[in-house]
Amino acid sequence: MSKTLIRGAKVLGGEAQDVLIDGETIAEVGTGLPADGATVVEAEGRILLPGLVDLHTHLREPGREDSETVLTGTRAAASGGYTSVFAMANTFPVADTAGVVEQVYRLGQEHGYCDVQPIGAVTVGLEGKKLAELGAMHESAAGVTVFSDDGKCVDDAVIMRRALEYVKAFGGVVAQHAQEPRLTEGAQMNEGVVSAELGLGGWPAVAEESIIARDVLLAEHVGSRVHICHLSTAGSVEIVRWAKSRGIDVTAEVTPHHLLLTDELVRSYNPVYKVNPPLRTERDVMALREALADGTIDIVATDHAPHPHEDKDCEWAAAAMGMVGLETALSVVQHTMVETGLLDWAGVADRMSFKPAKIGRATGHGRPVSAGEPANLTLVDPAYRGPVDPAGFASRSRNTPYEGRELPGRVTHTFLRGRATLMDGKLA
Repeated sequence: MSKTLIRGAKVLGGEAQDVLIDGETIAEVGTGLPADGATVVEAEGRILLPGLVDLHTHLREPGREDSETVLTGTRAAASGGYTSVFAMANTFPVADTAGVVEQVYRLGQEHGYCDVQPIGAVTVGLEGKKLAELGAMHESAAGVTVFSDDGKCVDDAVIMRRALEYVKAFGGVVAQHAQEPRLTEGAQMNEGVVSAELGLGGWPAVAEESIIARDVLLAEHVGSRVHICHLSTAGSVEIVRWAKSRGIDVTAEVTPHHLLLTDELVRSYNPVYKVNPPLRTERDVMALREALADGTIDIVATDHAPHPHEDKDCEWAAAAMGMVGLETALSVVQHTMVETGLLDWAGVADRMSFKPAKIGRATGHGRPVSAGEPANLTLVDPAYRGPVDPAGFASRSRNTPYEGRELPGRVTHTFLRGRATLMDGKLA
């Protein structure tokens, strides 16, 4: 059984402590711990967090291995400090059966860079017409608890109600991509001043907000759990805040890019900024930050959406929607939330580890950094500053909106059940 001593790290940003890992478990937390033959990681000035958990990752395998694979995606996750990711169902074939979710789950186990928990499709083929095999996916080896047609909205209210009723039986959750399809036909970017000036089809905020309003009411009626994917508008924040005040069992996520970037960037016509939901206004960005700080928005989720070069290096209208995010998420959160004083590092641990693990029922993840707990840990150098260079990404794709932008913080070590998946900034 290998031992590792992390010496002098600020646990959740607090006082410097030593953390001794023995095998798969945290053996001891304290000061002045003896090394006793352990590998020593000198961590003075660094922040020790529980391993990050991403509730919204696109790994693309099976079917789009030209964009990403489970191996490359989990390597990217480890590089970004993640020990668990939830893989979205919009693969080819769609993850709407026990067989497909088990395939993704076992690939994650084989590669070993982080735990992979498949998300099952809500409807067959993501077509929104017939419920998928929700029970069979839950009972499979993958043990699916989160279901989503992400990339498409479950826009049929009856189907959404039935899904909420079905997953209630085993404590599952439906994660909704809130987009009224009729209101977003031909949409290319956020509907507003910039879209009017550029002559691009607009994606109005109400298309998101109307679905969220409907779904929180359905969740209240059924007594089930609903999770809102990539919430992006100030109006959506107010609806979720109202729903929580009524005691409705709703949770919500925000992406790093919606915490930082605005629709003004679309003036460049650079397709790297094309994403769904689209980049919104400065007012929306500020509302999202405040909502993440006060707990209205529960978690940060990357919506890591890799695309091959040819799907982004083209004219705006033809480009695919999405951005990679696993390797930059923590830096963006440090920049937008920690350095602005909206969150401390304990708050980051809550929004990026504790709560996503709880929502997705990720066993062994999102646990306290204390003796007897699984050694799923992330070590961060918050003093680092440097430009983002996608050439160094572990992801197979390079469609990052941050290329050349200077961001703070760097993950130096990631431990999955005591085994280093990232050591001194290099993948193990």
